[in-house]
Amino acid sequence: MTSLLKIFALKVLITSFLNQKGNEVELFYSAMNKNNYSEAIQVISNIENDKKKIYLKEYYNLFVFGKFNSKYNSDKSNDNENPILFLFNKGLYEYYHNGKETKSFKILNLALKKALYKNDKVLICEISKAILDIYDRFTENINDLSHKEFLRDYNNSVYNDFERKVNALYNYRIILKLNYETPSLITEPFNKVNSIITDRDPLFIRAKLLITNASFNLRVNRKYDIALKEISKAIDILKNIEVGYIEKEKKIASLIIKSVILYEKEEYLKSQETIDQIINLENDHIFNILKSHTLYWKYRIHTSLGNELDSLIHKSNYFERQHYLKHSKQIQLISEHKTIEKEKKISEQRYLLILASIVILLGIVITYLILKNSRRKRLLAEQQKNLEKQKNLTLLKEQEITAINAMIDGQEKERIRIAEDLHDNIGSVLATLKLHFENLQLNRNKKQFDQNILFQKTETLIDEAYLKIRSIAHAKNSGVIANQGLLVAVKLMADKISSANKIKINVIDFGLNNRLENSLEITLFRIIQELVTNVIKHAQASEVNINISQFDDHINLIVEDNGIGFIYNTIEHSQGMGLGSIEKRVEHFGGTFEIDSTKNKGTSVIIDFPINNT
Repeated sequence: MTSLLKIFALKVLITSFLNQKGNEVELFYSAMNKNNYSEAIQVISNIENDKKKIYLKEYYNLFVFGKFNSKYNSDKSNDNENPILFLFNKGLYEYYHNGKETKSFKILNLALKKALYKNDKVLICEISKAILDIYDRFTENINDLSHKEFLRDYNNSVYNDFERKVNALYNYRIILKLNYETPSLITEPFNKVNSIITDRDPLFIRAKLLITNASFNLRVNRKYDIALKEISKAIDILKNIEVGYIEKEKKIASLIIKSVILYEKEEYLKSQETIDQIINLENDHIFNILKSHTLYWKYRIHTSLGNELDSLIHKSNYFERQHYLKHSKQIQLISEHKTIEKEKKISEQRYLLILASIVILLGIVITYLILKNSRRKRLLAEQQKNLEKQKNLTLLKEQEITAINAMIDGQEKERIRIAEDLHDNIGSVLATLKLHFENLQLNRNKKQFDQNILFQKTETLIDEAYLKIRSIAHAKNSGVIANQGLLVAVKLMADKISSANKIKINVIDFGLNNRLENSLEITLFRIIQELVTNVIKHAQASEVNINISQFDDHINLIVEDNGIGFIYNTIEHSQGMGLGSIEKRVEHFGGTFEIDSTKNKGTSVIIDFPINNT
């Protein structure tokens, strides 16, 4: 009996050992997901496959230290045993190390397809989460509908209770990202994930849930006190766990969210104290995005505190960072385009070699048919190329026509205004003047009135007509074309409006040491004039700040008010110099146009003009 028990126990130990060897990848990722990094290292040390050990150690180095020790320069792996692990690491390397979202997405998608083919549920879940993380970080290179496919693959491959909870959390985060304007779509995933993730779950998943809930209450429910409580609790949790690269990113993102919540509560000093805790950000793709958000909110906070110099400094740094990110994205797209072209050329060369082999094997008749077919393809390609060129030309012409129509509409509106001024002001004066001349003619013979008095009245009317015409002409120019220039004209307009004591106009300038090109000054003045007019008509504001700054080859214009705000996408764009026409004019000059408006918090219109393109 004792011998049988020993044999059974030995069999159980052997089975347990074999299962652990077979599930070493699952054990590793399970430890990483729960932030148990010491356990993950222990799992790696027990792996016998050298390449598998290297791949898992590289993954560990990324999420703990934020770097790879090796460079994944090739898109293909020579390791036939672990191709999915190689592609997984390669995709993460392209995103976290090189900042190439599109290429990373392409490689991770290939890794996911291989994992689906092998039905490797552990790697399906891990790769799906990596893709959804890239999607959730404000990417512009993945179609909005693609998340459904990855969520479906992830949901179908969930293999334990922990992954079921994480899957619910990702589903909640993505739906929240896409449906801020329709809270009803978020309610079900919110209730589900908050019912299954409890205080007994790992700290990091609880912190992620709290961060997402804080965003939900900040942006959707506008329950700032609840959001502040949730984000503060998330920050406390992140302080008490083993901090790696990803945890550091979440901690910084949490501080930004907390600062935004305090800003919305109008607790500006606390908001500043919170965001000032963010220091020494690393210089890579993820943290460069966080730097941009940090600079933007520092600019907003210092503006609200009335710290004009700090506000200008952070605003300048924010636009410089945005310019850097856009430039990096352009370089990335160019590089990816060259890679695609190179692959296309290699593919064409292989195709030609195959065709040459077929020609040699099958003889002259098949060669003739191939050449004929190749010639037909080239003609079709040329026709397609000509069609694309014609489409591009047509699109450019349509854009030019749209811009011209906007300018013509503006001119027509100006003519109507002048006509109304002439009719209402000058017309009545001239009609009265005509009556005086008729009286002078009648009185010349009858002498019923004092001739000199009639002459004086007539001369007075002529002077009045001259002054009104001169006033109308001067009003249309508004001082922009005169020698004073744009800044003086804007300040004169602000003083004139402020003198009525109904709304205060503040003009803040930076870097405008020299005059701009006349047409640009006129365009900028007209835009400022129309934006201020819109504030007076619709915003119910008591104060407007006009910021005009010049940074190297760019002019930056910000018009802010403390009015009632509005939702830009819901208004109808009027003709003439309305917001739609302003946006078209800005685009025509090669600039950018943004509106940031919050209900009962006011509106900010941000316009950036490249000087060299005007």
